[in-house]
Amino acid sequence: MPRALITGITGQDGSYLTELLLDKGYEVHGLIRRASTFNTSRIDHLFKDPHEPNNNLHLHYGDITDSSGITNLLREIEPDEVYNLAAQSHVMVSFTMPTYTAQVDAIGAIALLEAIRSSKLQTKIYQASTSELFGSTPPPQNESSVFHPRSPYAAAKLYAYWATVNYRDAYDLHATNGILFNHESPRRGETFVTRKITRAVANIVGGSNEKLYLGNLDAVRDWGYAKEYVESMWLMLQQERPDDYVVATGVGATVREFCEEAFSHVNLDWEKYVVEDSRYLRPTEVNALVGDSTKARKQLDWTAMTHWRELAKLMVDADIEKLK
Repeated sequence: MPRALITGITGQDGSYLTELLLDKGYEVHGLIRRASTFNTSRIDHLFKDPHEPNNNLHLHYGDITDSSGITNLLREIEPDEVYNLAAQSHVMVSFTMPTYTAQVDAIGAIALLEAIRSSKLQTKIYQASTSELFGSTPPPQNESSVFHPRSPYAAAKLYAYWATVNYRDAYDLHATNGILFNHESPRRGETFVTRKITRAVANIVGGSNEKLYLGNLDAVRDWGYAKEYVESMWLMLQQERPDDYVVATGVGATVREFCEEAFSHVNLDWEKYVVEDSRYLRPTEVNALVGDSTKARKQLDWTAMTHWRELAKLMVDADIEKLK
């Protein structure tokens, strides 16, 4: 039975990846942060009592910034694969919490790489990278495009990206960067723009008269379905040689277009409810991110099946159902 460790297991990607790996017969270990309240809602449907037989999901308290704790956990579990999904992943928040973002997203990543190296484990590692690395570089962006990060989040992720490449080259680690473009789902955090939109639509359908305040409506993003994207993570670690891959749909849309699609799905006029608010503008904007995942399609045999229009409808339906 293959064994995997997932940091950030309680997040959107972590929950979908856990489902995928359990279906493939893995023993899955997840790192969760200690809190006074439970924060495992996305994986509660997968969790069994640890005393039950055939329980293949195990959760461990820890923190990606605790290098000694991470090293001890790796030596205890001896995973075949590690998926580093732990991050402070909200771009706007990174401007107000830059030091914390760097500690988690950059230093945490290299601590995990060093733990694998020093433990001398034959462990493959997936590093969750981001399209925000490209920043102001014009689309379409692929593995050869110039990096130009425009936020503390992107800068921290760029450190983690190059650390992963360096450990691969210096120590012959099977270490891979997945440069995933924006990927959404009904499990997306409620402060991210797509989920803010679809939750507002659901609330309005339910009788609310609320306004939806958003930042740059002209920003272009390449939105895909997170449930599909986690399969690409797994496929990367099944390759004989590690490499770096862009994962995207190749289709871009503005925030305005996503709003229009989400509201029109329930026969509402988005312009009656959406207000552009300068308080939600980033200090340095990223105008357009649209990925070219030709390499992933050829080498991993992976292609996005759900594009942004279908995704908007899927998320609206899920949020309406959740309200019911």
